[in-house]
Amino acid sequence: GEICAFKIHGQEMPFEAVVLNRTSGEGRLRAKSPIDCELQKEYTFIIQAYDCGSGPAGTNWKKSHKAVVHIQVKDVNEFSPAFKESVYKTSVTEGKIYDSILQVEATDEDCSPQYSQICNYEIVTTDVPFAIDRNGNIRNTEKLNYDKQHQYEIMVTAFDCGQKHATEDVSVRVNVKPVCKPGWQDWNKRIEYRPGSGSIPLFPSIHLDTCDGPVSSIHTTIELQTNYIGKGCDRETYSEKSLQKLCGASSGAIDLLPSPSATTNWTAGLPMDSNDIIFKFDGKQGAKIPDGIVPKNLTDQFTITLWMKHGPSPGLRAEKETILCNSDKTEMNRHHYALYVHNCRLVLLLRKDFDLADTFRPAEFHWKLDQICDKEWHYYVVNVEFPVVTLYMDGTTYEPYLVTNDWPIHPSHIAMQLTVGACWQGGEVTKPRFAQYFHGSLASLTIRPGKIESQKVISCLQACKEGLDLNSLESLGQGIKYHFNPSQSVLVMEGDDIENINQALRKVSYINSRQFPTAGIRRLKVSSKVQCFGEDVCISIPDIDAYVMVFQANEPKITITGMDHFARPAAQFESERGVTLLPDIRIVSTVTKMEHPVDLREHDRVNKQVVVEEMLHNLDFCDVLVIGAELDPEQECLELDHGELQGKHLDATNSTAGYSIYGVDSTFSYEQVLRQLRYRNWGTAATSDRKFRVKCSELNGRYTSNEFNLEVNILHSSNSNFMDHVNHMIAQPQFLQSVQQPEGSVSAVPSSVVPSVATLVIITCVSILVLVVTLGVLQLRAAQQHSPASHGPAKDSEMDWDDSALTITVNPMEKYEKPHQTEEESEEEDIDNEEEDTTSAESDDSEEEEEEEEEEEVIVQKGDKQNATRQEQLEWD
Repeated sequence: GEICAFKIHGQEMPFEAVVLNRTSGEGRLRAKSPIDCELQKEYTFIIQAYDCGSGPAGTNWKKSHKAVVHIQVKDVNEFSPAFKESVYKTSVTEGKIYDSILQVEATDEDCSPQYSQICNYEIVTTDVPFAIDRNGNIRNTEKLNYDKQHQYEIMVTAFDCGQKHATEDVSVRVNVKPVCKPGWQDWNKRIEYRPGSGSIPLFPSIHLDTCDGPVSSIHTTIELQTNYIGKGCDRETYSEKSLQKLCGASSGAIDLLPSPSATTNWTAGLPMDSNDIIFKFDGKQGAKIPDGIVPKNLTDQFTITLWMKHGPSPGLRAEKETILCNSDKTEMNRHHYALYVHNCRLVLLLRKDFDLADTFRPAEFHWKLDQICDKEWHYYVVNVEFPVVTLYMDGTTYEPYLVTNDWPIHPSHIAMQLTVGACWQGGEVTKPRFAQYFHGSLASLTIRPGKIESQKVISCLQACKEGLDLNSLESLGQGIKYHFNPSQSVLVMEGDDIENINQALRKVSYINSRQFPTAGIRRLKVSSKVQCFGEDVCISIPDIDAYVMVFQANEPKITITGMDHFARPAAQFESERGVTLLPDIRIVSTVTKMEHPVDLREHDRVNKQVVVEEMLHNLDFCDVLVIGAELDPEQECLELDHGELQGKHLDATNSTAGYSIYGVDSTFSYEQVLRQLRYRNWGTAATSDRKFRVKCSELNGRYTSNEFNLEVNILHSSNSNFMDHVNHMIAQPQFLQSVQQPEGSVSAVPSSVVPSVATLVIITCVSILVLVVTLGVLQLRAAQQHSPASHGPAKDSEMDWDDSALTITVNPMEKYEKPHQTEEESEEEDIDNEEEDTTSAESDDSEEEEEEEEEEEVIVQKGDKQNATRQEQLEWD
């Protein structure tokens, strides 16, 4: 009648049933081990009750009917949410609002819906333009901008329905892509150019992105903007004369706007840019060309060349602006010929003089060109072959659109005045003055009477030294067409394949062939047009705005060296060939460079090594100027055989102020010519010395040499002058220079060796019997031959005097041991030496006759070394 047990039927159920009250049959069901909902959420099994009526073998138990037990395991919120991915990444295009950029997803290992479901997501990062919903969808709350921010990184967390959040937040990275804009990619705005680099590519990695649009053809224009560099681009800044010589122009061009100098002083009062010899006229200046510079008769053939930069004329009714004018100096106001600008027209006035054919003739030639008033530099050449006049502007030919006729000018005896920048009004006014002023800039204004210039020379004169270039033309892609403008500042390319255009544009280069280019910025502009199939223009390609930065070249130091002091007998100066002035002149140019690695830090720059290198470059003039009074053309001159200039780009002008050699050529050519320059003086009695100064230039004075000074002494052979010279030597020994034998003496290193005791030459009266004098001379000569001092090292340093008029020989001077020896002591010593040497005079008779036939000359070397040895000796013949 009692319940003794409960039994559970099933496979290894983690439960057991125990009897609490046998009488009442109450029992309890309990777990034998921990129950985990995540492993099994519910259990179902059968249970039966047993009574206590069992026999010894337990076989007589009675059991109840079977009861089914169903157990559900209640969940505990023990797990936190976890995201499926460690990092989420996505990309979006700028400028759009998205409903969902991406979805994040988290899970929870709890078993119950309450704790296993994710009820909410949240963005942890603050101040970001994103939001997330309860399903994990992230969207942007505002339009994203690629230029503002390329990438966003936000942190996101998740909550289960028990409000337990994830232990680790997840990172979400959103990349912002720019809107696909057709255009050129992978190019640099700044391109650096160092002098001497040759040709450098401008866009070595450039390519065109068309946003996958179908393209049928591409038209690209590359423009190098250099109108603010010099006269429109980087050109050689040599003088116009030198450039014309270099370009092979006809000789005879007269520079009307030269650099101011002693001989060309009419431009001294004009404002100018000294680097490029540009003269600026503001309507207040004019320059008078001195008489004799330009011949009065230009003939029927002549050429006018100039660089001009001119803008629109102010005022409603613009006045004439004179570039060049030849008018009456006084009394009347007739213009014989002129070149002027009027209302953006260039006009050449050419009034012919009256002759037998008194008829109407062409007198005014008009050209109307936009470039005359565009405020840019242009090169103008007016070729006159009367009655035909042709204008070349930047190398392009223009015929006059209007030619008007006029009567010839009747002859008169009124002098004419040639002017630049304004016209001289000599008549019809109370006081002659300038009128019709020019407003603008002029440079290299020349006039060449008697000849006109060829197209080839004109192109050379205005050629730019910088421009665009194409490397390896043969490797250009198929179907690429290209075209340069004459100055190579604009390149046009056209093709139908994008990749071929990319390859071609990568080969476009900048080149500057000047050794010393103008430093600064050159702007670049690349404009493109793309055509699509069946459409005129389909997409727009933005222009490229870049620039080339040209660095400053290392400045050269030009040094002139050579023998800077010498003396010659007067007879040599009076000879037909004269005396060579600069037999050993040397012109060397050096440049100082800093050698250091590119990545050198600022504080390491003290360790930079300074390297001085010799460099080769041209010169454009060397002047040999007379210091002091100008040369007297009645008795002296500088001479140069013009054959020395043949085969070189050199020319020369001679005046009483000196000799000027000009033209663009190497330093070696200048050395060769300067070494042949001679000085003649056929009136030496009035001259004892001459001083000259040599100075050379590169790029028309941009780089100049040192001033090399040369002193030339003329040695006179007359008795009075001879004695005066000797007395001068005795009175002032501290100023004397060493006298050396001239043979082979080309040293440019001066010395300041002072002779010891000046020897007094005892002049025997000419009235004494010639026989006695001759015997005395022969005895002195014999003594010199056997004198111990004559075999010393100072034998090489002796001075021989022309003995054609007088034959007296004095013993060589003794070594300089008594610097303060008086004049009387010197006389006594010389007399003693003469008495000792009279015994052996006859042995030297033949040597005396040979010495009388020699031509003597003296080289005096001057220098700065005051501590030189003073052991020199002089022999006075």
